[in-house]
Amino acid sequence: MDKNMQQPQISFEFFPPHTIEASFKLKDTIQILAPFSPRFVSVTYGAGGTTRELTHQAIKALRGSTDLNVAAHLTCVNVSRKRTLQIADQFAADGVTELVALRGDPPKGSSAFKPHHDGFKNTCELTHALADTEKFFIRVGAYPHKHPEASSSEQDILWLKRKFDAGAKEAITQFFFEADDFFRFRDACVKAGIQAPIIPGILPIENWAGTRKFAQKCHANIPVWLDDAFTKAERDGRNDLLATAVCSELCSDLIEGGVDAMHFYTLNRPELTRDICFSLGIFPAATLENVA
Repeated sequence: MDKNMQQPQISFEFFPPHTIEASFKLKDTIQILAPFSPRFVSVTYGAGGTTRELTHQAIKALRGSTDLNVAAHLTCVNVSRKRTLQIADQFAADGVTELVALRGDPPKGSSAFKPHHDGFKNTCELTHALADTEKFFIRVGAYPHKHPEASSSEQDILWLKRKFDAGAKEAITQFFFEADDFFRFRDACVKAGIQAPIIPGILPIENWAGTRKFAQKCHANIPVWLDDAFTKAERDGRNDLLATAVCSELCSDLIEGGVDAMHFYTLNRPELTRDICFSLGIFPAATLENVA
């Protein structure tokens, strides 16, 4: 990375552990990444809101054992409006002041999202209700290649604008593989009248086969050159080197294009994210000693 290039603000996404082994993995992840002084860290829900209680427990543990700014995910899946706002109040009582408001994925076994009979129908409704509480800084999702259920990219961007109009302050994008995909999306958002910050979501490629499958599910563009590169790297045993190089170059291209903040989807596997931060000239301020 060019030494004259401005370092971006960074943030990390974690997911709550399901097992004791996963709990130790999350602890290790926090130990490694917290010293990079992220602007915030977010904790996800599982599909269908299945990890709702685990998410709350993980957030309480993070709040109680670190000085990290923790943002909680909140979705519309399988829950009433009243209960959703009660959960938000619980987060606020635990000192959480930032939320990531999402519609959420359908529960396992369901092919499409169906609102709870007394729940929020979509992210706009959820965002508006949360904003009305005046308790939270709200982020929402954005999709450089459009949401899989959107009728067009133009309609998807108009929907994003509605989420900002409902009270969101920032958006975090789904992952992508080439900086130009983000820049085209960002420019289209500005053209549509969106002035709020849009933070690129970065997915370090831990496993190409899994990442490729997820990208296809999300309708993310998969460059032929990248697919070919990982095919050759797997054959030669150079996966980790290629993954670090590809993601570092993507981040550098984004910074050169004016991006000043990035959100890393860590998958609770911190080493690759750490190495990418190093490549960008971002180093830990100190070692975190005590994480519960």
